[in-house]
Amino acid sequence: MTKSPDAFRTISEVAEDLDLPQHVLRFWESRFSQIKPMKRGGGRRYYRPDDVDLLRGIRHLLYDEGYTIRGVQRLFKDHGVRFVIATGRGEDTSDMVARPAPASADNGGKQAVPVSQITAEAADEAGPGLLDRLRGKDKAGSRTPDGLSISDDERRSLQATLYELLECKRLLDQVR
Repeated sequence: MTKSPDAFRTISEVAEDLDLPQHVLRFWESRFSQIKPMKRGGGRRYYRPDDVDLLRGIRHLLYDEGYTIRGVQRLFKDHGVRFVIATGRGEDTSDMVARPAPASADNGGKQAVPVSQITAEAADEAGPGLLDRLRGKDKAGSRTPDGLSISDDERRSLQATLYELLECKRLLDQVR
């Protein structure tokens, strides 16, 4: 028996439909506040059709377009939930992004871009001389006692990125 397209779906049905493990869907709930399945007694999740399209959009942006979790979070902030849902449905979103999204203060005035579009020039623009500082040289080319010359903010940012990468590796290892 097949369900109506408007019927609610369980987490196992959604996971199968999107070809994702259930724990990935639960992880995404912790990273994207926009994902709000209805929960019944015992914590069972039921996804509405729009929830499934939202998850499909997130999956497409992360896996097919190469966005990071932070990049998708910025897309939510800059373009809204409807943009991601339309992406999940395969709709044309060009009219939704015809004008550039406003740059926000919390992302340094930069817009989210897919990982596949990051160039060496863009990386240098994001942090001029960061590579040299990571190699242990400051602007004058001298070494620090520990061999590094990065600010506390840069160090925290790198540690956060490392944590995200390790979490991704852990999730991939579980799938294998």
